[in-house]
Amino acid sequence: MGGAYGLYTHIRANRIRSVILLAGFIVLLHALQFSILLIVNAFSGDDLEYIFRAAASQFWSTWPLAMLIALGWFVIAFFGYRAMIRSATGAHGVTRKEAPDLYNMLENLCISRGITMPRLEIIETPALNAYAAGLREGDYTIAVTRGLIERLEPAEVEAVLAHELTHIRNRDTQLMVVAVIFAGIFGFIGDMLIRRWDFPYGWSPTPRPMPDTDDRSPWQGAPTTSQDDDRYRGGGRGGGGGGSGGGAAIIAILIAVAIILISWGISTLIRFALSRSREYLADAGSVELTKNPDAMISALRKIARHASFDVPSRMEAFFIENPLQNRITGLLATHPSIDDRIEALVKYAAGRDLVAGP
Repeated sequence: MGGAYGLYTHIRANRIRSVILLAGFIVLLHALQFSILLIVNAFSGDDLEYIFRAAASQFWSTWPLAMLIALGWFVIAFFGYRAMIRSATGAHGVTRKEAPDLYNMLENLCISRGITMPRLEIIETPALNAYAAGLREGDYTIAVTRGLIERLEPAEVEAVLAHELTHIRNRDTQLMVVAVIFAGIFGFIGDMLIRRWDFPYGWSPTPRPMPDTDDRSPWQGAPTTSQDDDRYRGGGRGGGGGGSGGGAAIIAILIAVAIILISWGISTLIRFALSRSREYLADAGSVELTKNPDAMISALRKIARHASFDVPSRMEAFFIENPLQNRITGLLATHPSIDDRIEALVKYAAGRDLVAGP
C-alpha cells in the first residue's frame, strides 16, 4: 500500500513539475523579450531612466508576441520532439525482423503488464546506455545502444528494457521531454548568445537616427512629452539626469545581458534539478517486472564502465546512466551514483552485487 502511494505521488509530482516548467518557460521568454528591448533602446543614446521607460512601454505593447512565440514553440515541440531527440542521439527505429530477440523481449515485458508496445530504436555506438522518451500513450520510444545489446547478457538487457519501460509507466518520460525540449530552448538561445557573442559586430541593432522635429516620438510606444524629447536630444551627451548616454547605454546593456544569463542559468538548472528518485523507482520497477535484481545490478555495473558517448549536454537526464564524461555530482546531478542505486537494490530487493566483467 505504501509503495503504491509513493508511486502515484511520484506520477502526480511529475505532472505538477511539467506544468510548472511550461509556465516557467513563458516567464523566461518574457524576461528575454524585455532584455532585448533594453539592448535595442540602449542605442537611442538617452539616459538610463528613459531607456527603461521606453523598454517597459514597448514590452507592455508587445508581450502578446512572446505568448505567440511560446505557443508556436509548444506546437513545434509537441509534433517534432521525437525527431529532435533522434537527431540528438542518432537513434534509428528497428523492426521485429531486424532485431527479433530484442523486440520479442520488450514485447513480452509489455504484455506482462498490459502496456502498449513502444517504438524500439537502436543507437549505433559501442557505449552501453539506453533511454526512454515520449509524451503520451502510443507515442513512447525506448532506445538502446548497439554496445548494450552486444555486451550484456540477455537477462541484463531485459532488466534494462524493464527499467526504461518503468520510466514510461511512471510518466518520467513526459517530464524529461518537457524539461529538455519544451523548456530547454533557453539553453540553446543562451549558448548562442554566450558562445557567439561578437557585440556589436554579430547582431547589433541599427541605431535609430535622431529625430528632426519635436513632435516625433523617440520610439513608437514610448512617452512623447517635450521633456522626453529633450532627454533624447541632450541626455545622451550629459544633458539628462542619468549621466552620459554612453554610460547609460552600457549599464542598460549589462543589465540586459544579466537577465539573459540568469534566464539561461535557470533553464540550465532545470535539467539538473529534476528528482533523482526516478532512477531508484525505475530500478525497482525493473526488478518487479523481471523478478531478477541480480541482472539489474550486474547491468548497472557494466553500464557504469562504458556509458559515455557523444550526446548534447541537455540529453543526459534521459539515459539510464549519464553518458557525459564530466558528470555533475551532488544535489545538481541528473542521476544518483551507480553505487547508491546498487546499494538500494541489495538492501530492498535482496539483490547480490557480484563483480561484473569488463
